[in-house]
Amino acid sequence: MSKANSSTDTGARTDADGTGTAAEREQERVDHAAGERLSTAPREERPETESGSGVPAMGVVGWVRWFWRQLTSMRVALILLFLLSLGAIPGSLIPQTSVDDLKVQNFKDQHTTLSPIYEKFQLFDVYSSVWFSAIYILLFVSLIGCIVPRTGQFVGQLRSRPPGAPKRLTRLPAYTTWRTEAEPEAVREAALGVLGKRRFRAHAVGDAVAAEKGYLREAGNLVFHIALIVMLVAFAAGQLFKSEGGKLVVEGDGFANTLTQYDDFKSGSLYDSDSLAPFSFVLDDFVGTYEESGPQRGTPRTFEARVKYTEGAEGPERNGVIRVNEPLVVDGTKVYLIAHGYAPVVTVRDGKGKVVSRNSVPLLPIDNNITSTGAIKVMDGYRDKNGVKTQLGFKAFFVPTFAGHGKGQMFSQFPGAEFPVLALSAYRGSLGVDSGLPQNVYQLDTSKMKEFKDEDGELLKKMLRPGEKLDLADGEGSITFDGIEEWASFQISQQPGNGWALGGAVAAIAGLAGSLFIQRRRVWVRAVRGADGVTVVEMAGLGRSESAKLPEELGDLAAALITTAPVAPDKPDAPGKSAAPEKTDAPENADAPENPDAPGKPAAPKEPDAPGKPAAPKGPDAPGTSASDDATNEAGSRPVHPAEAPAEGAEK
Repeated sequence: MSKANSSTDTGARTDADGTGTAAEREQERVDHAAGERLSTAPREERPETESGSGVPAMGVVGWVRWFWRQLTSMRVALILLFLLSLGAIPGSLIPQTSVDDLKVQNFKDQHTTLSPIYEKFQLFDVYSSVWFSAIYILLFVSLIGCIVPRTGQFVGQLRSRPPGAPKRLTRLPAYTTWRTEAEPEAVREAALGVLGKRRFRAHAVGDAVAAEKGYLREAGNLVFHIALIVMLVAFAAGQLFKSEGGKLVVEGDGFANTLTQYDDFKSGSLYDSDSLAPFSFVLDDFVGTYEESGPQRGTPRTFEARVKYTEGAEGPERNGVIRVNEPLVVDGTKVYLIAHGYAPVVTVRDGKGKVVSRNSVPLLPIDNNITSTGAIKVMDGYRDKNGVKTQLGFKAFFVPTFAGHGKGQMFSQFPGAEFPVLALSAYRGSLGVDSGLPQNVYQLDTSKMKEFKDEDGELLKKMLRPGEKLDLADGEGSITFDGIEEWASFQISQQPGNGWALGGAVAAIAGLAGSLFIQRRRVWVRAVRGADGVTVVEMAGLGRSESAKLPEELGDLAAALITTAPVAPDKPDAPGKSAAPEKTDAPENADAPENPDAPGKPAAPKEPDAPGKPAAPKGPDAPGTSASDDATNEAGSRPVHPAEAPAEGAEK
């Protein structure tokens, strides 16, 4: 019996506990749901998941949409622009193949460890590399995806009108009010005129005038982004359709704009060689002058190439001058002056005194004083004393201003040709030009050549002044230093996107300035008739971004409007009459004295307002009204609106 009772009691407690637990859980669920409805925190959207995987079931379209939103966001655009700037750094510090092959080759010879790494990451061709092109294209797409929707929004804003005035203008950051005897309609009409003269877009809405200004801010922002796209397109067009080549021309020689005339030539992948502009020019003279004394001795003062050029196959011959950063422009092609040097004039004769070669040999400068090195090659026409055809080669070292013997190494002391000296060393044999392998014209390959020997059995070499000669051993001939001429190196380039790139850069600067310095703001002017028949004017302004000039501009607008709607004067009290005291309630005790301020007696309370009757605002001539309580104020103040003024007797 006791066991049965115990079992019954245990079951009852279990049911009771189970019922209580379920009720508590239900109450917690209701409270949680109510809390979620009251909370202002954003709700977490839980996308549907695939069965058993726990991965959001976005699908292909969902992933594409997500990727597009990320790509067109401002954050990703700024990241891509930053990466593009970082990518341009190695293009500026590391020699580029598209600019100077010789510098790239010298860098590879000097840095044998870094060069393979740079080649792997395409650092010698940064601007045509895969990774730079990827950043470039992604930035291009991101800008387009950002501009298209913003342009639609901006057009919608231009077509719409400024919104109506808020109910309580006193809450806006810039606010002023005054009272005037002008009619409300006249005040609103005058406000439309004042705002229109200040280039506000204004219209009347109800009892107020709404105006807005500063649309050029968003226009400048759009112009900036569009200009970036124009610059990117111009850069791409310039890389795809460009042509660029170099040509070294000695005084008296010329150049024709054909592929065979270039020393080196590079073009974009979409360039057509048939589009080369037909023109030619002849280098008449190169003029170079230098500072001769002082700390800037040797600094170039004049650096110009005087040419005669012809546009087209049968065009008239014209004179032109090419200076640094002042190219010759012919049919859209620009000819730049990029370098200058000396070309010694030498004459080579064989053992019988016959002239084998006479020409000007350009030498390459190796320092700012135009110390130059090169090679003189005689490939045809020479026979030795036995009548056997052979080739001659001379290593040349030239200084335009020699310091003299015993003054250290042979280096030039001044870039001008004041004391020119040419040092030569002679070789004979095969120059290797018949092997079919390309050679550097400024270097001499002596692997298959023999040295001419002097009387001591050493390499035959000599320093020559103009007019002197070097006699080869055993009557093999001679080489004479006749004089010097100057040469100029030109870069002939055609880049169709340069004009667009310049225009885009100017537009980008202008758009950025507009988006930074122009402020978009709204102004409202409300004119309503007050309870006493006097018009109350309220003016308030709101800027889309914080600006210290908004209150100042609002004050200027108010001052301009006051000329049409002047401040109403205060009404003076009637002469000979004193202000009536405020009306008070009668005391409950009839025997109490009439004077409420009698000593020892408490002041009687004021008469309460009648039920349902609104409190009338204080007028300018109401008894007990001070200047601080008056709703009339000068422009720029923040007084209490008459409708917000406390009712009489509300202070107590």
